[in-house]
Amino acid sequence: MATLKTSRHQAERSTETRDRILDAALQEFSAHGLAGARTEAIAVAAGVNKALLYYYFESKEKLYLETLEKIAGKVRDAQLALLTSEASPGERLLRTALNHFDRISSQQEFQSLLQQEMIRIQKGESKALPFLGKRLFGPTLLAFQAMVEEGMASGELIDVDWMQFPLVALGANVFYFLSAPMWHEVLPFEPFAPEVIAFRRKALVEFLGQAVFKDRVHGAELAGRVLADSPAPVPAVRAPFKKRLSIAEEQ
Repeated sequence: MATLKTSRHQAERSTETRDRILDAALQEFSAHGLAGARTEAIAVAAGVNKALLYYYFESKEKLYLETLEKIAGKVRDAQLALLTSEASPGERLLRTALNHFDRISSQQEFQSLLQQEMIRIQKGESKALPFLGKRLFGPTLLAFQAMVEEGMASGELIDVDWMQFPLVALGANVFYFLSAPMWHEVLPFEPFAPEVIAFRRKALVEFLGQAVFKDRVHGAELAGRVLADSPAPVPAVRAPFKKRLSIAEEQ
């Protein structure tokens, strides 16, 4: 009996150690990418020595892939829970879009890793694309398609090509955050200011409530309900953009 308890305790400690390493790796990889991340920094943040890190993960690249897989799995599970919930297709669409916005605004790590991985894919350096497609994008896109087609069949959502829905509901979020440096230059407000994020969040749901529902009154009512019962998370702390310089100052 004592041996069984000892084995169980050792297994729990091993799992806890792996999780600490993966959490530390997520912060390091999201900040510096695969090439720039330092395993020494990950080990220190996780409270382990470097030898133990390599005992669990063998190499920096394997640690990176497991880190990406863990966070991608969490994102997939959260999205699938919303996409397959008991609500109407239109309400599920609004909640999925809002959840996506909130994740990008409050949890930068996955979006940072994903953007870095897209660059690696273009360079032919990515080994994560197959599992990202299989574990994350494939299941969620199929569920999104089923939700939209259900909504169109029931008459709740407008009848257009189903792919336009994720492009509008999710793509707009990515574009806003990815293009923030441009917004900073051309618009009279800071794109990551808390009040601006709150406004954009509200505008996203209200726009979808008007744009993709056949009955706009129904869409507006759903949008209001979703916003009312979905408190906004605390936005992530982001480094401020540099002060704008006029052409004269630059010269």
